[in-house]
Amino acid sequence: MVILPLNNTLNNIFLRQLLTGTKEKILIFGTNKHICMEFRTKIHITPSTGFITHRHSILLLGSCFSENIGSRLQKYKFDVDINPFGTLYNPESIAQGLEKLIDREYMQENELFVHGNLWHSFCHHSRFSHTDKLKALNEMNRRMEYAIERLKRTQRLLITWGTAYAYYHEPENKVVANCHKLPEREFMRRLLTIDEITDRWLSLTEKIHTLFPDMEIVFTVSPIRHLRDGAHDNQLSKSTLLLSVDRLCKERKFCRYFPAYEIMMDDLRDYRFYDADMTHPSSLAIDYIWEQFSLAYFDKTTSEFIDIWSRLQKSLQHRPLTPDTEAYREFMRKNLKKMELLQEKYPYLDLTKEISETNSIICSI
Repeated sequence: MVILPLNNTLNNIFLRQLLTGTKEKILIFGTNKHICMEFRTKIHITPSTGFITHRHSILLLGSCFSENIGSRLQKYKFDVDINPFGTLYNPESIAQGLEKLIDREYMQENELFVHGNLWHSFCHHSRFSHTDKLKALNEMNRRMEYAIERLKRTQRLLITWGTAYAYYHEPENKVVANCHKLPEREFMRRLLTIDEITDRWLSLTEKIHTLFPDMEIVFTVSPIRHLRDGAHDNQLSKSTLLLSVDRLCKERKFCRYFPAYEIMMDDLRDYRFYDADMTHPSSLAIDYIWEQFSLAYFDKTTSEFIDIWSRLQKSLQHRPLTPDTEAYREFMRKNLKKMELLQEKYPYLDLTKEISETNSIICSI
């Protein structure tokens, strides 16, 4: 906390400097009064302690923000499946993908098309594209099969909507997840309406709840700005998503909203928290949003494990100048013992890979 006299010119200059960077309270007082000023907008999140734990199976679908949070969950040994179709952005494409998993509707050969010497799917991100048609199809279906088999035991579904703008492929009259650099004339870009989004997702969430009554859903709106749409159109898009998710969560008790967008736009409203492209959150911003996510949904046991695992991972990443010594072998043996004890304490976690890798390092010394 910084305390400043109100009538001091030098301190007023200092105050202006603080306004650009402080995240602390500044107490300003004059002769007879003092004022407490908070130079940030704290976002209140109703805590749901224990809503997400290591005992839950989690599926994440949506924009690259899903991948940011999903990779953190994966790093800390949560049971997660991240974007089985690759990155998806608009609510309709995400709904189409999720429905394919629910209905066990695998990709068919006639759904693939060739462009630029690659075979693509309108349901998938370009990471699944391949020069060989059958290899592309097999990889898409292999990934879908993995997600489908997990779905029946999935208890938490995290959905991130990125944009309300959708591209319709006019020859097929359908919304696509990715245009794959086809000619622009083949597509019509349109802003989905609030009614279209909510009606689609009210129907889909009812289906989910009927088939998977233990599954609960967290919606987020991506804090990543789509400035290719233009600043005004981006605001229209995000507003449409926010109004849609608000209505959806009010009508579905098993749905809730995590305010990642509001945290970025209001709590972290400064370009210091953006990456070099000025649209994506910086690593510091992602750390902060992850921290808020953790405080909202993790219980004490989950947080304790994350802390222990973080310290152990840093220890495992240590690379000595002389790795072929007995001292290093003993160092790795101690790490192995810590992992084995963790596995005993948390039998529902799978530390097999890390234990095996550490054993291999010890044997190679």
